[in-house]
Amino acid sequence: MTEQKIRKPNSVTLENREKLFVTGVNDVESFDDRCVVAYTDYGQMTVQGERLNITKLSVESGDLAIEGTIVSFTYTENRPSENIFKKLFR
Repeated sequence: MTEQKIRKPNSVTLENREKLFVTGVNDVESFDDRCVVAYTDYGQMTVQGERLNITKLSVESGDLAIEGTIVSFTYTENRPSENIFKKLFR
């Protein structure tokens, strides 16, 4: 029998293109003042903008808050990581 993973609820709230609140965040891969890359159970989320600042990050609760000028946010599918040996011996 195939076991299905239970996904954390994920929500996104954007206020006046200046404050972005995200729930269901598992990890933040990278961030700077123009781009934040975070992972949720629903995919990789990339936030782009200007003067971006992470004001709250709690991986335990899954909360992420970003302030700045939000230009865009997009989701892409999470890709399962491949074993390094599979990559080397293709």
